[in-house]
Amino acid sequence: MEIVVTGRHTQIKQRFRDVVESKMNRVTAIAPDAQRAQIVLSHEGNPRQADTAERVEITVIAGRSVVRAEASSTDEFSALDMALDKLTLRLRRTRDRRKDHRRGYTNPAPVDLGTILPPEEPEAEPEEPNNSPQAAIASELGPGESVEVQVGDTPIVIRRKLHLADPMTIDEALYEMELIGHDFFLFVNKETGRPSVVYHRHGWSYGVFEIDTADNVAKVIKG
Repeated sequence: MEIVVTGRHTQIKQRFRDVVESKMNRVTAIAPDAQRAQIVLSHEGNPRQADTAERVEITVIAGRSVVRAEASSTDEFSALDMALDKLTLRLRRTRDRRKDHRRGYTNPAPVDLGTILPPEEPEAEPEEPNNSPQAAIASELGPGESVEVQVGDTPIVIRRKLHLADPMTIDEALYEMELIGHDFFLFVNKETGRPSVVYHRHGWSYGVFEIDTADNVAKVIKG
């Protein structure tokens, strides 16, 4: 596995590189297909943040999967240990999920909280200026393009970006969520075609939201 160590606002000491090299075998022991590991060490110069002055981010590429973890501490070595603990936990979870699927095990179905219907349309209001939040979603975007709009005289900035994604099942979305270590994951449900969100509740319990309009739901019921 290729290991790349870089620094952000800090220089990497040889001792830290050596420790990283020696401890990354924890990753290959769980994920032997890991191809590359990117470790980024960042230093926070603010003395008020001394307890989290050193931050370590680890990104591992294994096949088509990308697994990330990060942690902060008073020194780079303890931050590395904490980040590795998080990373190996996520790697074990994904490995166990693969084993369960091979054994024919099916996870309990996520809790479906039902379809969220949009509120009734409000009365028409005066046209907003170009620096309104509506301006951030008014224009068409191409794949990877983004637009930012500041809201009036406030410091609030709304950023919109278009991502292309293949539709996937709920189980595949849960798998992707576990890989990146987030508490939620936005996707297009392959079975319903609806924009959906899976989220982590507690333990191995998950929930799922699906978004649709009242008109579409009515068509499905009638059909």
